[in-house]
Amino acid sequence: MSHWVPAQAFHRPFVRLAIAALLALAASAAAAQGVLTLYGGARAGGEFIDQNAGDAVIKLDSGAAASLSFDWILSDGRQAQVFYSFQRSALPGSVLNQTGDVSVNISYLHLGGRVFFDGSHATSGGYVVGGLGITHLSPGFDGLSSEVRPSANLGLGYQWMLSRQVALRSELRGYLTLLNSSGGFFCSGGCVVAIRGDTMSQVEGMLGCRSVSDWQSRKSDPEE
Repeated sequence: MSHWVPAQAFHRPFVRLAIAALLALAASAAAAQGVLTLYGGARAGGEFIDQNAGDAVIKLDSGAAASLSFDWILSDGRQAQVFYSFQRSALPGSVLNQTGDVSVNISYLHLGGRVFFDGSHATSGGYVVGGLGITHLSPGFDGLSSEVRPSANLGLGYQWMLSRQVALRSELRGYLTLLNSSGGFFCSGGCVVAIRGDTMSQVEGMLGCRSVSDWQSRKSDPEE
């Protein structure tokens, strides 16, 4: 039997988790002298089944996304990574008999890594990136609940070194979220919304600027 839980009950713990992660990130940056990358990009994908409309397929809107990653170098030369990405998307208003779309904020928070197969973290070259963590989906409509689900990302990227401190990074990442919903996803009071799905997949193209401290760039420079 499904029970409605207010969105705030999910949203507030997630905000506290995100703040705690950012504080831990800042502490790690000070201790490990890591690498910070800010990305802008576009994300597409994400489908559900609307049981109130004869099992019609409904799709999340594509749109802009913003991301942040923090990397630090492991003893074997690989990079560990904390990754966060946010997109403001929407579902068709038909799921709630509304004339306008229903906004849905989608956030990924993952722990993973980056491995260069061409070059290294201190040079230009290609790499594989990925991680495991959670997806937070928060609909912008009173009475609907937020959802937190396990997820993963995997991608390919290339790094162009502009200087010892600054580099450009382009990436293509795919996201897979395990929904395991049989009809109560975003379930509001009385289950007015009845959408289901086993997984949600999205793809994102990203362009970012990587910055490191001068101390870290000198330490990792292969010529020094």
